[in-house]
Amino acid sequence: MAESRPGPPDADLATLPVVKICGVTRAEDARVAESFGAGYVGMILSGGFERSVTPEVAAAITSSLEIETVAVLVDETVEAAARIAETVGVDVLQLHGNEPEGVVAELRAAGDWLVWKALRLKEAQDLERGLQMYGASVDGFVLEGWHPSKVGGSGVAFAWDQFAAVRDGFPEGVALIAAGGLTPENVGEAVSLLRPDVVDVSSGVELEVGVKDAGLVRAFVTKTRGECR
Repeated sequence: MAESRPGPPDADLATLPVVKICGVTRAEDARVAESFGAGYVGMILSGGFERSVTPEVAAAITSSLEIETVAVLVDETVEAAARIAETVGVDVLQLHGNEPEGVVAELRAAGDWLVWKALRLKEAQDLERGLQMYGASVDGFVLEGWHPSKVGGSGVAFAWDQFAAVRDGFPEGVALIAAGGLTPENVGEAVSLLRPDVVDVSSGVELEVGVKDAGLVRAFVTKTRGECR
């Protein structure tokens, strides 16, 4: 595998983050995300979660899309994760479990995809530990709020202002993906404080679990770009 890996899709302006619409369960929602300018669509491909879909359903959802596809996985083996990725044809594996660094590195080397590791932040040390443990093995970190029982998709934000200073010390070439509790109303503040490469939203643009609202998706993309203040 080549050492150089692609970064996030280009936003309209180089200084703006790319939008990722996650927790997609329906083809129509994926098409809406693409039509309004999202750069990524994400699906939960480990079973047992509210928004989980099978690899076969995910492949059907993304078959006609041109934007990047993200597989959200939780504590899958390298073999299982690679099999899912190949079935769907994903561009990014987003890991939300307690995957050991060795497994993460092995998975990153197993195929032509990027690997993002989610970190649930309760205090500054959580980020420091994550950067130290995984910084050499991933292409990006998904930063979200800590929840006592959920490994992701909790809709819990972290204190953006407390972590803003870490942005300048992020490993070179490693993307910062801001997630957790983002909505059209607050994404502008998160972008201003964190200067992320990607903003990731799921429940913040939903009518109900797994069903996106086209108006909220459009508003989220618009607010991210600063076109509506």
